[in-house]
Amino acid sequence: MSKVITANDLKTKGISAIKAAMNENELIISERGKNKYIVMSIEHYNYLRECELEAALHESQKEYSEKKYIKEPVSKHIKRITGS
Repeated sequence: MSKVITANDLKTKGISAIKAAMNENELIISERGKNKYIVMSIEHYNYLRECELEAALHESQKEYSEKKYIKEPVSKHIKRITGS
């Protein structure tokens, strides 16, 4: 479970509050009693980003294999996506 610190702790103690509380991959910052933000190590962020990119690649490959794509010239594509 992620540790939670308050926005006030962050305001008064700064980065030292984060360093002291960062015993796991994620740290939740609460504001007025509600969880608002996540702080995480750059390693964990990069891992999550890689997972996100892998999922997008898998979805693209699936759509390609199911022939769910449009083949058209660039000019026609631009018109279609811009509505011009």
